[in-house]
Amino acid sequence: MKRNRLFFGLLVLLVLLALGVYAQHEHPFNFRHFAQDFQRADWRLVALGVGCIYLGFVLRALRWALLLRANKRVAPLALLGAQVIGYTGVALIGRLADLTRPWLAARKTGLPISSQLAVYVVERLFDLGAMALLFSTAILFGGSSLPHPEIFRKVGIWSMAATLAGAVFLLLIRVSGGLVASFFQKTLGVISSSLAHAVADKIRSFRTGLNTLRTWADFIGALALSVAMWLLIAAAYILTTRSFVDPPLHSLTLSQGMVLMASSGVASAVQLPVVGWFTQIGIVAGLLVRFFGADPESATACAATLLAVTFVSILPVGLVWAQVEHIDLRKIADESSHVREADAVPPRTSTYPTHSDHDPAGAAPDPSQPVDSLQQPPTHRLQ
Repeated sequence: MKRNRLFFGLLVLLVLLALGVYAQHEHPFNFRHFAQDFQRADWRLVALGVGCIYLGFVLRALRWALLLRANKRVAPLALLGAQVIGYTGVALIGRLADLTRPWLAARKTGLPISSQLAVYVVERLFDLGAMALLFSTAILFGGSSLPHPEIFRKVGIWSMAATLAGAVFLLLIRVSGGLVASFFQKTLGVISSSLAHAVADKIRSFRTGLNTLRTWADFIGALALSVAMWLLIAAAYILTTRSFVDPPLHSLTLSQGMVLMASSGVASAVQLPVVGWFTQIGIVAGLLVRFFGADPESATACAATLLAVTFVSILPVGLVWAQVEHIDLRKIADESSHVREADAVPPRTSTYPTHSDHDPAGAAPDPSQPVDSLQQPPTHRLQ
């Protein structure tokens, strides 16, 4: 598996280099102009963007603690380290390390990994819903600054409708997840038995995650934190882009910033270690050139800075924090890759597992343990 990932990463790198050579031959890139764009940028706005991203991690920790209350009450910022170190692992190792955060949270609290996976599922649902809500609202009420505004307005309407429909569907799963899963299993079973079982299992997984929301206050609190966090991320995109003097970038609007943020999110969905940084820069730079009319040099400088602010800026803090906690990021990423296969109840310790930790109780979960043995978090009805 590791050899295949390495081969695929090298192949992508070679393709990118070939495309770069071809682009340089067809449309010569002005590296002097590129360097001047960095020199003329307003780095105070970039610093504010980094501050927004850092504050967003604080809100992530607060939201995780809120969603965890169904199982255990922890201090509001007790899991800030898990968020920072987890995203540091994603930046360095790729999306394969995405489950590092629930693994670290489980080791920190001593709770079953299944309970943290439930929190992770709900967190992702809130991220998707909050981002879709902000995107749709910005497009509907400020889409006139976008190219072909009539098309984007239709996109905004359909996106808002899909967001509301998704919210209603998740509410049905939360209230009657078992009945919804049985309905889809019977309905889809006529077409494909394997598909029916897969969809039903996914719905039951969502139900397990949504059980972390005990009351309407929990739901409103998690939604408010999610919207506030994504507003901070959008602010980071807009501030960073406006720091460049190229007119299309310096005058970026809220709706344009939302389109830029959504496109960047799609580009980072499949994040390869380090190599994925360059693909993300290329996609965002292409968007800035084709949709917003920025020149290639300014667009590339802006895209690289956006990546540094929104994705890489956490690395210094995360690496230092990992060293303080004596965490081996590669070992944690490897252990967390098994969290879907088994349910471990790691020891409750003041620190995370280290590279030299030989305690049998803190070992990685046994991959041979069946998934059905996962301990489910307690079921609560919204009150």
